[in-house]
Amino acid sequence: MATFKVPYVPTNSSSWGPPALSSSNDGGEESESGPQSRFAQLPYAPFGRSDRLGRCADFTTQSFARTGDATAGYFRNARGRNNNQADANKNLEFQYKVDAEEAKEFQLVDSSKAYGPGSGPGGPAGGAGGKRFVPQARRRANAMRLRQLNARRNDSQQGGNVGRYSQPQRTRWTRNGGRGGRGGRGGRGGRFGRGGWRDRVDRQASVSVRPDWRRVEDIDLGKLSKGTSPLSSLLDNSAPKGVEDLEWCGFLDQYNDQYDKVSTRTPAPLKRVETKEFYPVTTTDDPVIEKLAIEGKGTVFATDAILAHLMTCPRSVYPWDIVVQKLPTGALFFDKRDASQFDYLTVHETSNTPPTPVRDSSKEEELINSPERLSLEATMINQNFSQQILRNSKYRTKFDYPNPFWDEEDNDGMEPASVAYRYRKFDLGDGIQLVARCELHGLTKNLKKADTSKIVTNISANKKKKKAANPLDVPDGDQYMTAYALNEFDPSYVSGAAKTGGASVTWRDRIDNQTGAVLAQELKNNSFKLAKWTAQSLLAGAFQMKIGFVSRSSPKNAYDHVVLSTQTYRPMDFAAQITLNQGTMWGIMRLFIKLLEDQPEGKYVIMRDPNKAIVRIFEVPVGTFEEDSDGSEEESEDGDEGEEEKE
Repeated sequence: MATFKVPYVPTNSSSWGPPALSSSNDGGEESESGPQSRFAQLPYAPFGRSDRLGRCADFTTQSFARTGDATAGYFRNARGRNNNQADANKNLEFQYKVDAEEAKEFQLVDSSKAYGPGSGPGGPAGGAGGKRFVPQARRRANAMRLRQLNARRNDSQQGGNVGRYSQPQRTRWTRNGGRGGRGGRGGRGGRFGRGGWRDRVDRQASVSVRPDWRRVEDIDLGKLSKGTSPLSSLLDNSAPKGVEDLEWCGFLDQYNDQYDKVSTRTPAPLKRVETKEFYPVTTTDDPVIEKLAIEGKGTVFATDAILAHLMTCPRSVYPWDIVVQKLPTGALFFDKRDASQFDYLTVHETSNTPPTPVRDSSKEEELINSPERLSLEATMINQNFSQQILRNSKYRTKFDYPNPFWDEEDNDGMEPASVAYRYRKFDLGDGIQLVARCELHGLTKNLKKADTSKIVTNISANKKKKKAANPLDVPDGDQYMTAYALNEFDPSYVSGAAKTGGASVTWRDRIDNQTGAVLAQELKNNSFKLAKWTAQSLLAGAFQMKIGFVSRSSPKNAYDHVVLSTQTYRPMDFAAQITLNQGTMWGIMRLFIKLLEDQPEGKYVIMRDPNKAIVRIFEVPVGTFEEDSDGSEEESEDGDEGEEEKE
């Protein structure tokens, strides 16, 4: 009977695996002093004792082909996703070796079929339009591509920069946002391709969130507009039940009809109004609102600019913040911070290519097109335009009370701008009485009918009050108006967007004949600003809204401007034209009010996320944002005391 002889198994007390070949036993015989030489010479991949063994041999991993030889490039996937270089030198003993001399003789050749002049995909028989693809040009392109592939392969054999060319050329172009692939021009990857994020700007918040702030609510503007937000049930898109005029302050000048005839052939230079004072006063600093709050005229107080900003906030892109103070009586005051950029107009905020911040640049051409300088320029243009289009004080209409923010004793030769402050109360239902300070900029003639300007309500304020002579009514034939200005800062900047697929519209070339195209382009680039102006006009009860198109005299000169055109729109019709729903506006405002009504007394901040369409509400300490103002007041008091001592 045959017997089975157990082979000798050597032990290795110092490491894992067979021990090294003993010098005393080189003949391969079994002994206690050394193992068999045939097992000791086999290649072995070391591993740790704690490693989990999944398979004894794996010939499918991408690291198996990363040997650095000529065949390495053919085992990579087309997109070059596996960039793990740590496994490049593992298991070299088990990998196939390619002869270097044989690899040098290997060359890629063009195996495509050569077409004749009148055949093939580019010829008449191809059915693709013979002029689009030329066979000779295609063969030259293929030959160039093969030469590039061979050159890269030779570089990899010689130990060149393999990492740079580890991905195919087509993928590399696509990742850089160039042509070809799925993201270039003519592709499926969008306007910027896979490199679309290369121009992304991570904006900073308008105010830093401090550790002692408590988050109250997050509002996703995208879901809110679609009706999929959990807060959608709180939206009430009904119109106000009533509107009532409480106070009228200031005066209004007559509109100059000559500006309706301005064109590119006869432009009007924009003049600087240096003798007019503008007062962008916040809610709590308004003495009239303070008096109305003491009298109990309302439960919510704000200005038309703050209300319009919140009502149209789903269109905003830049970060912003608004401070809300809730009193023990439950009254809400919507304010703006003193150091905020709330009153400055934005330029190309909703554009696909917004102005980018300029850093460490000494060129004036680049500095004047930075977002900060453009915002200051647009604000200056808007103020000067609103006063230049009015006639002199001979055609002035004064109201019951003067401008509440103008001090006659400390005027220094200045006078208030032509602005009428119309304090209105909106009945939103559920005990919400909203008092807003609205601004009107002028009077315009309408010989056909009297002023019927009012906001959409269920009960008209004009029908509610029937008197023989209302002192608040303007003369027959005159109507209230608001005035705003759009500015063109650099036509070449807009045309630069055409390289990425956008269309450029130059005002001087098209504004006379194609005003709609210019307005459509501005609606695309400044959707939030136009919606905010329209909401302010609706809140103020303006019958007309004048929009001026102001351009630079020279693209490199940010101080001289000309008025190319002045267009007149009715706020109701313009809101429908820009798809601004009044019901949605009031629904968003009611949502903010209801969320804050459920909170205790204190101070709150409504701020937009700088990079996401999310509005967050925070509860902040009562003394927040008052440190800077207190410090400035102390400095001014110290300065006054020093002057008194010198005297």
